[in-house]
Amino acid sequence: MGLSSETLRDGEIDLINRFTRRKFAPDEVYAFSVVLCDNDIDRDYERFSDEALQSLQNMFCGVTGICDHDPKCKNQTARIFSCMTEKIIGKKTSDGKDYIRLCARAYMPKTDSTNDFITMLDSGIKKEVSVGCSVGKRTCSICGSINGRCDHIRGNKYDGRLCFFTLDDPTDAYEWSFVAVPAQKAAGVIKAFNKGDNTMNIEKRLFSGTPQSFSADELNVLAEKFRILNEKAADGDTYRRRLEADINKLAAFALPELKRDTLDFIISKMNAVQLEDLCHAMSKKAAQAAPLRPQLFSELKNSTGKNKDYTNI
Repeated sequence: MGLSSETLRDGEIDLINRFTRRKFAPDEVYAFSVVLCDNDIDRDYERFSDEALQSLQNMFCGVTGICDHDPKCKNQTARIFSCMTEKIIGKKTSDGKDYIRLCARAYMPKTDSTNDFITMLDSGIKKEVSVGCSVGKRTCSICGSINGRCDHIRGNKYDGRLCFFTLDDPTDAYEWSFVAVPAQKAAGVIKAFNKGDNTMNIEKRLFSGTPQSFSADELNVLAEKFRILNEKAADGDTYRRRLEADINKLAAFALPELKRDTLDFIISKMNAVQLEDLCHAMSKKAAQAAPLRPQLFSELKNSTGKNKDYTNI
């Protein structure tokens, strides 16, 4: 079947090649996004703390993916090459906390033996995942006891309050697995990030004034946006310098008494629209003064003729 290298984003092949024995080309690997875990209460009545997710994003980078938590070499399917926590704006956990998830990008080689697995991923059959890790602390939601030093039972309610354990202080992240039924309901392979539909939402989060976490896909979108803005800014700088040069030349006719330093100061406080207005006004003023200094005005007209919008003489 035809496998597209579009699943790999700019710069990701360098991240992948940190884990390979030889350098792979982008068309030799298949990459996909996966949600490993989150801070919501799962089917085992456990949840990761926000701080635990932050620690796990470093621990899971480079960790292999297997099937059904069976640690056999033949079960290895993929490897994580980048990992980041992500806050979903507007989404809450079942007990009202801001929802945060741990997202990863994983890769596998494109070979005859992996084609079937890639098809299962693309078709959504292979989707759900579960993580294997160790934590140093489990805190009871009812009494705050650490590591089971109480009689409260996970999943039971006490005076209307659900008992669950918060997992914290992770010490190791040793695998993540494709499973049929994950403990965490939202864990699994997710669709490729849609740049066009989400750019506005990313920008709102970026300028929200509150701390944010961005996925690798979102950072790529922001980088592309930044590149485009840089190009436009460079074009704007070139246009502004041209306007400033024209104004300085026109000032020799329109305002010969005005000192250059004073004019430079005035220009520095103006935006492009204001500079256009000033250039247009000076061109008219210079036209009136031109008969008094015809030779210099001829030189000015030749130098500014390319900006015909501002030299209606």
